[in-house]
Amino acid sequence: VVKFRRTGESARSEDDTASGDHEVQIEGVRVGLEAVELDDGAAVPKEFANPTDDTFMVEDAVEAIGFGKFQWKLSVLTGLAWMADAMEMMILSILAPQLHCEWRLPSWQVALLTSVVFVGMMSSSTLWGNISDQYGRKTGLKVSVLWTLYYGVLSAFAPVYSWILVLRGLVGFGIGGVPQSVTLYAEFLPMKARAKCILLIEVFWAIGTVFEVILAVFVMPSLGWRWLLILSAVPLLIFAVLCFWLPESARYDVLSGNQEKAIATLKRIATENGAPMPLGKLVISRQEDRGKMRDLFTPHFRWTTLLLWFIWFSNAFSYYGLVLLTTELFQAGDVCSISSRKKAVEAKCSLACEYLSEEDYMDLLWTTLSEFP
Repeated sequence: VVKFRRTGESARSEDDTASGDHEVQIEGVRVGLEAVELDDGAAVPKEFANPTDDTFMVEDAVEAIGFGKFQWKLSVLTGLAWMADAMEMMILSILAPQLHCEWRLPSWQVALLTSVVFVGMMSSSTLWGNISDQYGRKTGLKVSVLWTLYYGVLSAFAPVYSWILVLRGLVGFGIGGVPQSVTLYAEFLPMKARAKCILLIEVFWAIGTVFEVILAVFVMPSLGWRWLLILSAVPLLIFAVLCFWLPESARYDVLSGNQEKAIATLKRIATENGAPMPLGKLVISRQEDRGKMRDLFTPHFRWTTLLLWFIWFSNAFSYYGLVLLTTELFQAGDVCSISSRKKAVEAKCSLACEYLSEEDYMDLLWTTLSEFP
């Protein structure tokens, strides 16, 4: 709030005072203000209008407040959810070969243990999106994280294959809602920082995959896969505890008609960033009709939808194919031996199961580190 103090009135003539010209001092600087005469009934120019008569939207406020301490905190918190998501996915490449050996599972059951997680994600992503649209981004994210945490820890106590198959499928069901953290994150970012920040948040995915491998190096030889499942849920637990700080999206609150809550959130961001709130009144535009799946296939969005789906499918197919194939290649290399006799090379490959060795884990760590560049 800037306070104005009228100065030098005693030194001014009556003619100057009558003309409506005044001189004010702002932070020690003398500024002359010119009086503007308006015809009867004429509209007041915007630059002279009362600021409270102006309106602004949430996007305008986010742009005016800018990027600051609040966004840095939100980046870390969102990254924590992204890191936990990566760990729950990376653990599949470690868990599958371990159970293949320990429980003597045939290849199709090992493949099903991995596939069921992706089936859970596929079946739940639309549901979590609808929950987030109806009840709030924060609500959808919290429920999905707690869901994933609960079934992630519970799967460590699975006594037989059928139990862990169901429980890991439920973990995948919860993982489908974790990307809501990026949606919430994006709605608090000013335009200049949005693309860069959403891209850089992927660094936490790489941190999660590397941390999972490092955890496996120390846990698997001594404690086994059950403890690995429990400890891999720690980032989810930390995120669930820190959720009390996480605000609801101001954009969601405005669209839901909750103006007071949206203003309180924006004021909180402005205070943390040390920036002023925009002057004026926050515009409410309550949105009763939320997005539907069929909207993606309207003529305006149809090709964009199909192209984005194809891009995402191609990247996910390639990435997870390589990640999940890595440990299979390590096992294949361990069980194959080459013998030479009379200059003839004969490959003898055993179909016996081989546990991942410490050397395999170190190789997996190096391949995972390649995600950073």
